[in-house]
Amino acid sequence: MSDTRPNQATAAAADREAIRPFSIDVSDEELTDLRRRVSATKWPDRETDPSQGVRLEMIQALARYWATDYDWRTFEARFAALPHFTTEIDGVDIHFIHARSKHEDALPLIVTHGWPGSTIEQLKIIDPLTDPTSHGASAADAFHLVIPSLPGHGFSGKPTQTGWDPIRIARAWAVLMQRLGYTAYVAQGGDWGNAVTEQLALLKPPGLLGIHTNMPATVPPDVSKALATGGPKPEGLSADEDKAYEILKHFFATGVAYAQEMGNRPQTLYGIADSPVGLAAWMLDHDERSYELIERAFTGQPGGLTRDDVLDNVTHYWLTNTAISSARLYWESHLAFFDVKGVDIPVGVTVFPDELYPAPRSWAEKAYPKLVHFNRADKGGHFAAWEQPDTFSEEMRAAFRSLR
Repeated sequence: MSDTRPNQATAAAADREAIRPFSIDVSDEELTDLRRRVSATKWPDRETDPSQGVRLEMIQALARYWATDYDWRTFEARFAALPHFTTEIDGVDIHFIHARSKHEDALPLIVTHGWPGSTIEQLKIIDPLTDPTSHGASAADAFHLVIPSLPGHGFSGKPTQTGWDPIRIARAWAVLMQRLGYTAYVAQGGDWGNAVTEQLALLKPPGLLGIHTNMPATVPPDVSKALATGGPKPEGLSADEDKAYEILKHFFATGVAYAQEMGNRPQTLYGIADSPVGLAAWMLDHDERSYELIERAFTGQPGGLTRDDVLDNVTHYWLTNTAISSARLYWESHLAFFDVKGVDIPVGVTVFPDELYPAPRSWAEKAYPKLVHFNRADKGGHFAAWEQPDTFSEEMRAAFRSLR
């Protein structure tokens, strides 16, 4: 009798690697428990200085709205209506949204989120990019969109072994695009999405035509060394370069504590897996400008984000229990976020004014010798696609137009 086990193993592997539809299933009990936990928050005393972190008045306003008026089901219906899929790559289930344009010759684009973002960041750009003619743009600028959840984030699987750094994720993205049948495509990312996208560019997988970033890694070695050591500022900086240097100096001095904690001891953060309000506060304090934008949404002066936008994302993290699994990416990665990586394929850069630092064009030209697009947007920050989807969408069209 012949042994059929090898054939069975091959079939099982093929089944795991298949592109499978994915559905979202959140029970009423989970939502009831969330509201109960929010209402039962034990509050500290008020801050003695606003610079100490997320203000008590603001987070209490968020909690009141979250516990009483916020409706996950409204968001869930809109989110679940999108084409969600999953496939196993390198032992981990990768969740992704795959929104194809009605224009068959559209350019495939894989867009990667960061932390504390998610695929929710990209929802507002799906229609403008896949259906440009309904948004005042040309059919020639259409995209097929692939929007994956990073491993350990959202509805993707949680790695049970170490090693899932941006380099490994980039390899997985190359497999994903090949598995989807795309032989020519472009890629985009900010925050961790930029780290993954630049590593994808360094891998140069077959079919990758170019990349775009809204958080470019352009800091020259001498500037990076001065920032890291506290040494003297490099001489000869232009006005734009000096501004970028001073903003980065301030950020490294006051704005990276969350990254240091997650980079060193992510498992210790049990509180953000147990307390919804703890999770919200941790996520909201990513950087000063983003926090100011989010705070305005809860004080009656909304900017690019609404209260529901903010809570859609935080609730998504809570319901998927990915507070700590997402934090591990900081532990896994040993890449310097802003240092030049040596990307030598075509690159587009958009500088949003409230990003962590405003990359000077002079640095971008040196970091990316094949810079095909550079623009400074009038407004927007770290979560550019989420905050300013119209501007972001136009930047995608402009950046990749020459690569079609």
